[in-house]
Amino acid sequence: MARTLRRMIDQGRSFASDRSGATAIEYALVASGIAGVVILAVYALGDSVQNNLYAKIASAFN
Repeated sequence: MARTLRRMIDQGRSFASDRSGATAIEYALVASGIAGVVILAVYALGDSVQNNLYAKIASAFN
C-alpha cells in the first residue's frame, strides 16, 4: 500500500513538473484568439465589403 501511494505521489510530481505540453497549449490559445479576431473582422466588415467593393467590381464589368 505504501509503495503504491509513493509511486502515485512520484507520478503526480513528475506530471506537475512536465512543461512540454504547455507550449502546445499556448500556441493553440494564440491560434484560437487570432481565428476569433479574423471571424469578428469578417463579420463586421462583411456587408461593407459586399456593398462597396463588389458593387464597384461588378459595375466595372457592365
